[in-house]
Order: sequence, then structure tokens, then C-alpha cells
Amino acid sequence: MYPEPLSREALLAAGAEADPRSLAAAERMRRHFPPEVAAAALEQIVLRERARSKFGDRAGDLFFTRDGLEQATRPSVAAHHAARFAAAGVRRVVDLGCGIGSDALAFAAAGLAVVAVEIDEHTAQVARANLGDRAEVITGDAEEIGPELIRPGDGVFLDPARRSGVGRLWRTEDFVPRWGFVTEVLAGRYAAGAVGVKLGPALPHREIPVGVEAEWVSDHGETVEVCLWSGPGAAPDSRAALIMPDHRMVAGAGRLAVAPPGRYVYEPDGAVIRAGAITVLGDQLSAWLLDDQIAYLSADELINTPYATCFEISELLPYNEKLLRRWVRDHDIGRLEIKKRGVDVDPAQLRKRLKPSGAQQATMIISRARSGAIVMIGRRIS
Repeated sequence: MYPEPLSREALLAAGAEADPRSLAAAERMRRHFPPEVAAAALEQIVLRERARSKFGDRAGDLFFTRDGLEQATRPSVAAHHAARFAAAGVRRVVDLGCGIGSDALAFAAAGLAVVAVEIDEHTAQVARANLGDRAEVITGDAEEIGPELIRPGDGVFLDPARRSGVGRLWRTEDFVPRWGFVTEVLAGRYAAGAVGVKLGPALPHREIPVGVEAEWVSDHGETVEVCLWSGPGAAPDSRAALIMPDHRMVAGAGRLAVAPPGRYVYEPDGAVIRAGAITVLGDQLSAWLLDDQIAYLSADELINTPYATCFEISELLPYNEKLLRRWVRDHDIGRLEIKKRGVDVDPAQLRKRLKPSGAQQATMIISRARSGAIVMIGRRIS
């Protein structure tokens, strides 16, 4: 099954084009197919190319929309969602706002029965094409038909639409379904079992309902989401960072000392920072903070950790561009990585002004510290 107006023949022809974005490709396609079919096929090939960074080789077997691809869950993270439902004893999941069906695919692969709801008809067609007979896809408003679909003990998954025609939506009150409906489902109003709500990782802690677990997920160094969980299997009011596939750190109370940098500087993963687990990580690393408002940790002992990137510091410099330019020149630096926190500087623009052109490489970590802005020269430790 192909979503309208696509056809197998048009998709094959578009896939044979060397540059599906070109005017020449569009002209050739329109000689053999109606304009809307030609345009849809070429766009699908372009979207599949873009999707490879998220879906790998599986991208060539799936259908996408532009917004659907942006919001679609990576397969590894979707499998984690499915595993949480299965561990909570769920046998059937109602996916309210399924998009192109990336999470629903993982639920079905985990052996769960799936009913998926999507408000946009074209996106629902895409989801049906992706899911085939592995799930039932219903076109409709999740708020209107969702409560009728949910049975006692069902898992419910929501991925509220966070994009519109003008771009990304940041305020919860602009999400679809409404944030009020989402929080009602999380609170168990519809007698669901486990409930998962996928949101952008920048969600403020103040927006998280009381009694709900929040899990920030990082995959291949990128913090991709925060998922709110309630019901069986959830840890009420906990905040955790998950570094895929299975490194999990739960935030805790406490304070770290603040001191000048030691031999090593650790840059915590974004999920650790978002979850507020810096103190826990610092305790594990016997580390301290450079500034009580800056998420860099430092220590004199090297400890391997999946929760942070480590740099060995060889030199400390004051933040002075003239001095830094001279240092880059004197040390024959050509490949220069610049990282910064708490300092008003654009790393890309600073790199241009420092003019690296040599044969060596280095990392500059610019940070606010008790003594003011400092520059730590280091090397990344793999």
C-alpha cells in the first residue's frame, strides 16, 4: 500500500534520479506521471535520504512526511519505549498521535497489539503504509476518540505534535493534543495502565506533573527527548538520564564543591544535565564544579564514564583573544575545537578570528569560573 498520490512505478523512477531535487529530475518525472505524483515521489526519495541519519538502512523501506520525519522517534529509542510497556505488563498500546508510525512499529515488533490514531489524513495514510497489517490506524482526533479506545490496563503512548506551519512549537499550551488532555491521561483519568508521553528534551521541570517520572534520553551523544511515565513500572517524581542503550542515572540531592580546574575536565551528557543529575555524576567521578551555575566538572583522577566526555587539561589561559590567537599560531594549530559555557561568545566566529592554519589540533574549553572567564587547553580522551 502506497500513500496517495504515490505509486510503485513513480517511486522507482524517482529513486533512479541522480539528483531528485533538481529541476531536470522534476521535468523528466512529469513526462511520465501526473505533476502531483511526480512531486510526491521525488519528495519521498529526498525524505528517505534525509531519514538515513535517524533510521539507517530502514529508511529505504519507510514513507515519510516532512514534519513526521522531524518528530519521528529513532528506532532504538522507540524499542526502549516498547520494552518499558512490555515490562509493565502491557499487552495492547493505544498510540494517540502516531505520526508516521515509528513508535507503533516498535510496539508491534515487541509483540504488542497496537491501535494508532492520527489526526492528519495524509500522515495517517503514511502510517498505514509503514505499518501494514501490524497495527490498526484510525484517522481522528485523539482527544475525541482516544478515551473510547482505551481499555483498562492498556498502555497509552502520546507524542504531541510540536510543529506547525510556522515551525517548532515550544509552549505546552500549543501542543496537539492539548496539554490538559495529556496530563489527564498521565493522571490515570481514563483507567489506562502504563502511560508514556514523548516530548522535546527542553521541557522545563516546572511543566512536569506531580507524581510522574521523567526520563531524558541521549542517543549517540544527542539528547533526543524527555519521556514522561506514569502507572505500572514508573518511578513517581524521579528524574533520570538514559544514555542509550542501557546506562541510567537517577538524579539525587546534594551539592558539589566549587574549585579551579584540575587535571581533567568532564563535559556531562546533555541528558544528565537536563535531568539535574550533575551532583550524582560528580560524586561518581570524585569531581567538583568550576562554577556553581556551569555544567563542567573537574577532577584529578581519570574515571571512564558513559555519562560525560573527558578532556585532559594541559594548560590554563586567561580569556583574551589576542593571547589566544598568538597561542594558536605558536602551537601550529590547524584543527581547533572550541567548547564554551557561561561565556558570551560564538565558537564558530571565534575560531575564524583565531585563524587556525597549522598541522596540529587542540581543544579550547572556555568557561566561567570563580576567577572569571578561563580557557582550558586540552585533548579529548576517547
